[in-house]
Amino acid sequence: MSKVTDLTKRLLVGRALRSTELHGQLLPKRIALPVFASDALSSVAYAPQEILVILSIAGVAAYTFSPWVAGAVIVIMLTVVASYRQNVHAYPSGGGDYEVATTNLGPNAGLTVASALLVDYVLTVAVSVANGVDYVGAAIPFVGQHKTGLAIVIVVLLTMMNLRGIRESGIAFAIPTYLFMGAVLFMIGWGLFRLLLLGEPLRAPTYGFDVRPEQVDLAGFAMAFLILRAFATGCAALTGVEAISNGVPAFKKPKSRNAATTLLMMGLIAVTMFGGIIYLGLKSGVTVADPAVAARDLLRPDGTPVGPGYYQDPIISQVASAVFGPDTVLFLVVSAVTALILFLAANTAFNGFPVLGSILAQDRYLPRQLHTRGDRLAFSNGIVILAAGAGLLIWAFDADVSRLLNLYIVGVFVSFTLSQTGMVRHWTRLLRTETDRAKRLHMQRSRVINGFGGVMTGLVLLVVLFTKFTHGAYIVCIAMPVLFLMMKGIRHHYDSVAAELAAPEGDGDLSMLPARNHAIVLVSKVHKPTLRALSYARATRPSTLEAVSVGVDQEESARLREEWDRRGIPVPLKILDSPYREITRPILEYVKSLRRRSPRDVVTVYIPEYVVGRWWEHLLHNQSALRLKGRLLFKPGVMVTSVPWQLESAGRLQGRPERYAPGLVRRPYGPSDAGEGQASPHIKA
Repeated sequence: MSKVTDLTKRLLVGRALRSTELHGQLLPKRIALPVFASDALSSVAYAPQEILVILSIAGVAAYTFSPWVAGAVIVIMLTVVASYRQNVHAYPSGGGDYEVATTNLGPNAGLTVASALLVDYVLTVAVSVANGVDYVGAAIPFVGQHKTGLAIVIVVLLTMMNLRGIRESGIAFAIPTYLFMGAVLFMIGWGLFRLLLLGEPLRAPTYGFDVRPEQVDLAGFAMAFLILRAFATGCAALTGVEAISNGVPAFKKPKSRNAATTLLMMGLIAVTMFGGIIYLGLKSGVTVADPAVAARDLLRPDGTPVGPGYYQDPIISQVASAVFGPDTVLFLVVSAVTALILFLAANTAFNGFPVLGSILAQDRYLPRQLHTRGDRLAFSNGIVILAAGAGLLIWAFDADVSRLLNLYIVGVFVSFTLSQTGMVRHWTRLLRTETDRAKRLHMQRSRVINGFGGVMTGLVLLVVLFTKFTHGAYIVCIAMPVLFLMMKGIRHHYDSVAAELAAPEGDGDLSMLPARNHAIVLVSKVHKPTLRALSYARATRPSTLEAVSVGVDQEESARLREEWDRRGIPVPLKILDSPYREITRPILEYVKSLRRRSPRDVVTVYIPEYVVGRWWEHLLHNQSALRLKGRLLFKPGVMVTSVPWQLESAGRLQGRPERYAPGLVRRPYGPSDAGEGQASPHIKA
């Protein structure tokens, strides 16, 4: 059965990669651009349209404000790109906004950024996939009728692709992304050529349409609020910009320079497409309305409503129709690659979320399993958690893009603002000690860029919260603090466990004294459970005794060896090599080799474990000991001994009456003998 499972896994995920093959998974700029920029580039498929949708509340006349709104969005985008180019040079380790905020503003600011980004990554997947399904549903009615189920299927397919590794998924996604960029840029170029050089008019399918305003005679504060709301919605075009700063370790060397170049390329392409689509949309007479009221408020040139059977084409489709003509090959190509890029935009989150989760796990703010690389050297657990969260959102909101967008971009602007504020403090700190004139000028220029970026993104954050809070942004404002407190609780737990397990220096600790009764003692690090297991094994007076550790990370193995020798522990330490980062298999193979060498001997494996008292604490510690015991129990001539170490939380269970459970009546004393609800004296332990 295990062979069948392994074969299925290999077919879906691919062959396992050795740890030494990690360098082969690094990305050149031509692959990194589609991997990390697909989210930011794909936003031009909906951000320009959403600006017009919001302005249409005041009627088509309000479209005159759209160039100013689009210009403001472009200024913010260029500012953020320039700011993040400073980030990737100063902090190339992949921590991105989280590392910048933690280092310069403190752990709480870092956790706030992490909470915001984790929420935003999940929303990125949900929004992108739901929007892509909308495009497909426009052409295929069956998809439109079952878009929630299909959106979840798309998330599963993206998950499987990313589980195959970042390089393989990047190559698979590169071609569609470049096709989208080429198609849209060619459309903009050809449209400008026809409009400006040939003087030909462009006519969108909705040219001459009108929108019945929901609010009439808007002026003063009301109109300003509407414009700010359109601006806040248009800022969805900035989502994904931060992904490159989180993915610097995935680039080929020189990592920082390649990441900064890719960031600049992404920013210039996104700005060109965003501005071009808005300009051509206005020149060709694109008219859009809120989908919820389009059937009633979107009016044909003769003044009649379009009616409930009308499908409102997205802005890119309308511009493509105006530039190339309806139902032409180029029109169909633009529509197809736009739908495809919206699906692939989710890939940015699939690369950012697992890396950030790994860093948080390494800092003990998330379960340690998120720091573990899978067979294909990707952070598989983070990928699966992201997919589960996005699937849940799609199901809860019925894949409705309009409802999901109201939750969007709050998190990303929280991270933008705190990150740029942290970078200002970073440059200020360096300027205090730097004396070289050229370097000081560079630092001062960088501080001005980051300072301007922090002010601008902070203002946008206030606008977003002010205009979107009652429309759904409050959900994110609740989710972020909950996630923040959860990560603080996890860190507190890990810190408490580490303090409780810390082994004192010297040989005077009681856990090192021979207690009574060996063969193999499994070791992960030198702490109290390990020392107790060694003492217990020595006390059994075995014929031979050795400590065995599995070398998943060379640096950790070297540190273990150095501490082992420094402490002078009188038991030989053997480190088993594990190029595929497996724990169970190397130990099983080693035990089998001992059995083959001496078939009549019994091999006893001592496994140090610590015992927790709460159900959720089990989720925060890996279950490798449980898996190993399950495998060893089926090996003839092998004895398994667990050496428990009770943590403080386990003390809360002491003296608690044993609950009735199946099999209790088979014990020497039942409830009637030992007292109702009391544990049997023979099983009191």
